[in-house]
Amino acid sequence: MEEINFALDTFYAVMAGALVMFMAAGFTMLEAGLVQKKDVSEIVTKNIGLYSIACIMYLLCGFMLMYPGGGAFGGLLEGFLPGVFPEIGTSVGLSTSLPNEDIGIPYGMDYSQQADFFFQVVFVATAMSIVSGAVAGRMKLLPFFLFAIILTGFIYPIQGYWNWGGGFLSSNGYSDYAGSGTVHLCGAAAALAVVMVLGPRKGKYSSDGSSLPMPGSNIPMAALGAWILWLGWFGFNGGSTLVLSNEGAAIEVSQVFMNTNMSAAGGVVAALLMSLIITGKMDVTMAINGAIAGLVAITASPAAPSAGIAVLIGAAGGILVYLSIIFFDTKLKLDDPVGAISAHGVVGILGVMVVPLTSGDVEGMTKTMEFVWQFIGVISIAGFTYVMSLLAILAINTFMPIRASDEEQDLGLDVSEIGVEAYPEFK
Repeated sequence: MEEINFALDTFYAVMAGALVMFMAAGFTMLEAGLVQKKDVSEIVTKNIGLYSIACIMYLLCGFMLMYPGGGAFGGLLEGFLPGVFPEIGTSVGLSTSLPNEDIGIPYGMDYSQQADFFFQVVFVATAMSIVSGAVAGRMKLLPFFLFAIILTGFIYPIQGYWNWGGGFLSSNGYSDYAGSGTVHLCGAAAALAVVMVLGPRKGKYSSDGSSLPMPGSNIPMAALGAWILWLGWFGFNGGSTLVLSNEGAAIEVSQVFMNTNMSAAGGVVAALLMSLIITGKMDVTMAINGAIAGLVAITASPAAPSAGIAVLIGAAGGILVYLSIIFFDTKLKLDDPVGAISAHGVVGILGVMVVPLTSGDVEGMTKTMEFVWQFIGVISIAGFTYVMSLLAILAINTFMPIRASDEEQDLGLDVSEIGVEAYPEFK
């Protein structure tokens, strides 16, 4: 029976990871649909590249930084490059030959460590995908990939350790089930730092400072991206339950799936209503961001609320993302073509801060202290990621300009950066 449970939980972790991996396609389609047609090939290249970089960097150093107490790192490297790193596995007490009876045991997992690594690495790529959308249309490709190396290999794993690796946040009561803060706020804080250095796209703001529309190239494609993200989020949140092989876990997974779906629905309806009330029209791009906002808002605590409360949490996210996108665009003059900083960052904060409202009592903590530690988590994750990302992008910019020139932006990054146009028949 133990072996059957181990196999079932391993299979569940792998399939959940595959769903999250498919979110990379969702981000790609969403961003490709919301940027101008002259930049579509470039944004697709960014997403394929960042995913691959994230996987390699997390294998080389990210996983070890995030889970320093886990012996899997040496074994994984030995499985990747046999005979090259035997001393690493030996030093942490893990047999580098990885016999079957040892798999999953070294750091207390009930499923294989390879499945755990795969499930973790797709989260890293998700955080970096948030940056991709925010910098679309004016960031050059090579500096973007250099920044991806730093974020996925070092910045994300360090702050991830604070929550999921046994660091100071989780040990003091901070709670973030699937990463409203650890993944989404982290990605948005990094995006904010890069965007502030990068500046807006050419032509985004007029001489008097008013925001000018820069319509996306393909709304159906953007909507497809949102649907893929919605589907992938069941792996994102549902997989974070980590096991499925007992009755309690199966019920929890079912509750997570239901709440994830209902929160996204609440976000869509709220965003559409906000658009109708303020503009008299129902903006489809706001509906898309409403769905993502609802998903981000429930991610920190998808198992605890009832389905009705999940709808309300999602609706709060939908309202907040609408107001935030307008505020960043018109008041702060912060050019974010897909609304990533608002949907993942501002709403990520909401998701983290509503956890004490729906969670049960935490032993030894008052509700006030729960809120305090949730707030400390927000400040720690956002502050650390923003500062380190800012330093990283400023350093990159000193020897390699990160911004495409006005001429390159006029021509389109597909031509200047990729050499392959996404829509060559439309000039």
